[in-house]
Amino acid sequence: MAFSSAQRVLKGAVPLAARQMAVSMRPFSTRPVLKLAASNKTAYSAGAAAAALVAAAAAAAHERSGALMGAQVDKSALKEAIVKCVEEEDARRGDGTSLGPTLVRLAWHCAGTFSNADGSGGSNGCRMRFNPEAGWGANAGLATARNFLNPIKAMFPGLSHADLYTFAGAVAVEMMGGPEVPFAFGRTDATDGTTSPPDGRLPNADMGSDPATAQHLRDVFYRMGFDDKEIVALSGAHALGRCHEDASGYWGPWTRAESTFSNEYFRLLKEETWRPKKAHKDSSGGKACPWTGPKQYESSDGELMMLPSDMVLTKDPKFDAWVVKYKDDEELFFKDFSAAFGKLLALGVPASGGGGGGGGPLAQIKSLFGLK
Repeated sequence: MAFSSAQRVLKGAVPLAARQMAVSMRPFSTRPVLKLAASNKTAYSAGAAAAALVAAAAAAAHERSGALMGAQVDKSALKEAIVKCVEEEDARRGDGTSLGPTLVRLAWHCAGTFSNADGSGGSNGCRMRFNPEAGWGANAGLATARNFLNPIKAMFPGLSHADLYTFAGAVAVEMMGGPEVPFAFGRTDATDGTTSPPDGRLPNADMGSDPATAQHLRDVFYRMGFDDKEIVALSGAHALGRCHEDASGYWGPWTRAESTFSNEYFRLLKEETWRPKKAHKDSSGGKACPWTGPKQYESSDGELMMLPSDMVLTKDPKFDAWVVKYKDDEELFFKDFSAAFGKLLALGVPASGGGGGGGGPLAQIKSLFGLK
C-alpha cells in the first residue's frame, strides 16, 4: 500500500527471513501416569485419560481457531486501518510526535518475555493486557497504545489482540520508513494473566557497570535465542521515540528524527560526543536544574540522550563491531533488523494449524498414552 508523501520512501522489498521458529509449546501440567497393577488404588482411570484427551482436543481446537481467524483477516485492510489511525492521531497531536514508536515498543514488550528454556512468555496469549504484566514497570506508558488499538480490534472481530499488537508494531516500522517485517497471523488471546511469566525478563537500561550491563543484555536476548548481531540490530529501534520521566525515569529522544526509522542511532553512537547528564531543563525550557534522575548520557548540546545499555554497545568489542557495520550500511541494518524483529514477534507462536514445535497439545497427550 502507498504511504503518505510526508513519510520516507520505502527502500524496496526486504528479503523475507525465516518465518517462524519451531518452538515447543509449554508442557501441560499432568500427573505421572501410574502403571497398571492388581490393586485398584494404582490403576489409572480410563475416564481420567479420556478427560485429558478431551481437554487437550479443546486446547488444540482453540489454537486452530486462532490460526484460522488470523488467516481470515484481510491483511491489507488491517494495515490500511492501522496507518490511517496513526496518521490521524499524529495530526491530532500536532506537536511533531508520533504514536508509531510506542506501537513498536508495545509489540516488542508483548513478545520479549519469551524463554527458549520452557517456551513460556512471548506474544501468544497477549497476557500484557492483564495484571501482573500490565503493571510491570517496564510496561509503563503502554496503556496508551493498547487503548488506541481497541477501535481497530472492534473493526476486525476475528483478529486476536496478540496478532493486532504485534502486527501494529511491524506496520509502524514500515510506515516510518523502515523495512517490511515478516509476519504471520495465528496468535490467540489468554483470558487472564495467570500464565504470565515472571517479571524481569525485559532488558534493563543499567545494571550498575558496563560489564554487568553487557552481560545482562546477553542474558536477556540469549534466553530468547538471539545472538550479538541480533542484539545490536534490535537496539537500532532506538532511532524511534523518546524516554519519558513519568514512565521510565529517563528523559529525551535518541535522535532528532524520532518518528523516522533509520541507522541514525548508530551514527550518533559513534560520532556524537556523549557525557553523563548533570543538568536538566523542564518542558517549559526554564532554568537548568541538577539532574536527579537515573544515570544517562546526553549529547554535546544536551538535546539527545543515550542509556547506559546504549553506550555499552560501543564499549563491548563484539557489540561495537556491529554498531560500526550498521552505521556505515543502512541497507544491511534494515535487512538484519527485519529478520530479527520478525523472529522476535514469532517467538512462542504455534506453527500454522496449532502444531508448534512439539506437535500441539493433543499430540503431546496422545503420545503420553501411546496413542496415534
